[in-house]
Amino acid sequence: MSLLDRLPEVRGSLRADVPLAPFTWLRVGGAAEALFMPKDEADLAHFLSSTPDDIPVQVLGVASNTLVRDGGVKGVVIRLGPTFGNVETKGLRVTAGTAALDKTVAKKAAIAGIAGLEFYAGVPGTIGGALRMNAGCYGSETQDVLVSAVALDRTGRRQVMDLAEMNYSYRQCGAPGDLIFTEAVFEGTSDTPENILARMDEITAKRESSQPIREKTGGSTFKNPEGYSSWKLIDAAGCRGLRVGGAQMSEQHCNFMINADCASAADLETLGETVRAKVLETQGVELNWEVRRIGERAC
Repeated sequence: MSLLDRLPEVRGSLRADVPLAPFTWLRVGGAAEALFMPKDEADLAHFLSSTPDDIPVQVLGVASNTLVRDGGVKGVVIRLGPTFGNVETKGLRVTAGTAALDKTVAKKAAIAGIAGLEFYAGVPGTIGGALRMNAGCYGSETQDVLVSAVALDRTGRRQVMDLAEMNYSYRQCGAPGDLIFTEAVFEGTSDTPENILARMDEITAKRESSQPIREKTGGSTFKNPEGYSSWKLIDAAGCRGLRVGGAQMSEQHCNFMINADCASAADLETLGETVRAKVLETQGVELNWEVRRIGERAC
């Protein structure tokens, strides 16, 4: 019996053996055994409640901070589509579906005169990813503005979680890993759209001048260890521009891996582990991955 034969009928799209590389910013990786794009939250809840427990299920957003391994992903990969991308404002609150791009949420908040979310202009990816990793930049992060999040668990049960239940720490969410976030509510402060948009422009300009955003990259590769900047440790270890196969640590910002020349996922992961080893050997500090790595290594 095939995997699709074991999965429930859905109203959205459900396909087998779908290449994932085109969905990722690094443009690498194997195929999903099955890819499900739910029509709406009810479709997703039905799918989760009806899918056998032994079939792995995980979410993939726009994969701005995800490395899909070359052997692909077993089970079902869920990708939330446009119906999960709505953004609405009311008073000083912003309600956003988790497929909404971070920069879109920042701009809609700005136009409504809601300050505090402009840092999202410098965060690649979607709100779903931002919730899962407490995404942030330039001194602000998701926990500073989040009020609550809606999630479905592996049984399809819907729950609304307040900020405390997210158990946030630096670039980490302590909420159960099997939760699939579908919506979030944020609250900011009042300011003029002109002032907010000006700050967003400053963030965008700073990011463009310091990061290789025109390359096939995956955002910051490693978290900043307490008391250190990862890029400084990487630079001191002599890893700026370091290459493994087609993968390279960026010359512009050495905490960014780039797919410089038809790299494989194995090239990129090996490069990252090589950098970690060199930093530990020369600087005595252990780096932890910020890029999420999913799937199986190629045989």
